[in-house]
Amino acid sequence: MNYYIAVLQKYAVFSGRARRAEYWMFTLVNVLIAFALGFIAGLIDPVIGVPAFSLIYMVYILATIVPGLAALWRRLHDTGRSGLWWFIAFVPLVGGIILLVYLVQDSEQGSNQYGPYPK
Repeated sequence: MNYYIAVLQKYAVFSGRARRAEYWMFTLVNVLIAFALGFIAGLIDPVIGVPAFSLIYMVYILATIVPGLAALWRRLHDTGRSGLWWFIAFVPLVGGIILLVYLVQDSEQGSNQYGPYPK
């Protein structure tokens, strides 16, 4: 949970580096919260007839887009790549796979142009 809060505290910080654990724990908690909100919205909103939980779900998703992109950007910096490499995800069929490989790689040892070694 500390990683999740740390990413939210760096809401729009696109500089620096993010370790694998920071990025993947934020992603895990974010997906779990989004799934829970979506599940609750699917159960409760039809019963009460008002999309209250759907609105909460949409606000949560919109609120976590920027910190999620910032964490992804910093994670790419940690592997020694520019954050602009996230655009490779838009290449059909292989782009997402290439980005995933970059995101699971270990940190670049020592300092790089994006900051000091985070470990």
